[in-house]
Amino acid sequence: MTPIGLLMDISQSFAMTESQTGIMITVYAWVVALLSLPLMLLVCQMEMRRLLLGTMGLFVLGQLASGLALNFPMLMAARISVACAHSIFWSIAAPIATRLVTRTHRPLALSMIVTGSAVAMIFGLPLGRIIGLYAGWRMTFLTITATALAVLLYLAFVFPKLASDASFSRDDLPKLLKNPVVVSVYILSVLFATAYFTAYSYIEPFLKIVAAFSDQGITSTLMLLGVSGLVGSFVFSRFYNHFRYGIIRAGLLGLVIPFLLWKAAAGGAGTMVAACLVVGCASTLFNVTFQAELIRHVPMGAAPVAMSIFSGIFNVGIGGGTWIGGQVTAHGLLPYIGYAGAAIGLVAAVYCFTAYFHFLGRAGESH
Repeated sequence: MTPIGLLMDISQSFAMTESQTGIMITVYAWVVALLSLPLMLLVCQMEMRRLLLGTMGLFVLGQLASGLALNFPMLMAARISVACAHSIFWSIAAPIATRLVTRTHRPLALSMIVTGSAVAMIFGLPLGRIIGLYAGWRMTFLTITATALAVLLYLAFVFPKLASDASFSRDDLPKLLKNPVVVSVYILSVLFATAYFTAYSYIEPFLKIVAAFSDQGITSTLMLLGVSGLVGSFVFSRFYNHFRYGIIRAGLLGLVIPFLLWKAAAGGAGTMVAACLVVGCASTLFNVTFQAELIRHVPMGAAPVAMSIFSGIFNVGIGGGTWIGGQVTAHGLLPYIGYAGAAIGLVAAVYCFTAYFHFLGRAGESH
């Protein structure tokens, strides 16, 4: 996510356009998409503590290389190494969390993961942008390096050994992918991510050029968007067990409606910020809800691999959305980028309210 708030500065450093440097986000996402499943199958039998620490170590090295990159190809290579760490981390984070708690507390454990991600959005992206504005984008990556190294050392001291559940193998993949509920979760994840990142990947130039926000206004808005993610996480942990279908609907409609109003909302600072808040809440709500849906419908031993597919497919959507947003921007249609995201989000909503709910009904789960 860090490059999203630094696209303009990185573009200037390498004498490139924002749509050209935006390909970095697309490639990152597609590397995650391609490698999540193969890497998880390769390491799924490793002891979880060792795997987590190794993943964090790779992340630290990739961020360090990003800060020291001398040219754009070197920066791309560094981001690819970070993408590999990303692939593994988000495949194991939710399954590890659910294994460390009782079944009753699983929604809370998942919401805490997403809360951590939301806090990172609140402080990480805006602070990264502030550091980039005042000390250069390289210092942003070096700061991330130092922070991640501190986290790695902390985990090395406190994280317990956790044996890997090696009950899943490549031969089990066909059975997993024959489950219509699981496949529908994957379809919805790619559609949602594509819709969200079509507009979100270019939120900085949209706020600056279309909504006429100042640099401080953009940073504050990104921070508030992260805060709204905390709201989404709270709503999930509080209401998912009791109002599951309503939560699913809210996550999708909370994306489509604000994007339809994206251009109109840019006419006023208050309405633009409000639209961003709703989108941020909906994004977090969707993400944690459908991770819970996936874990709910797969055996425990299959959860890391199922999550690796989820992460990979979600990142296909990130890459696709970034590419679509880049095309919209490159053709001078930045003010209309919300409509593109809304159209894709509407497809996701229709599929969810028809096919996905139908498959849940066949599985014996009523509305």
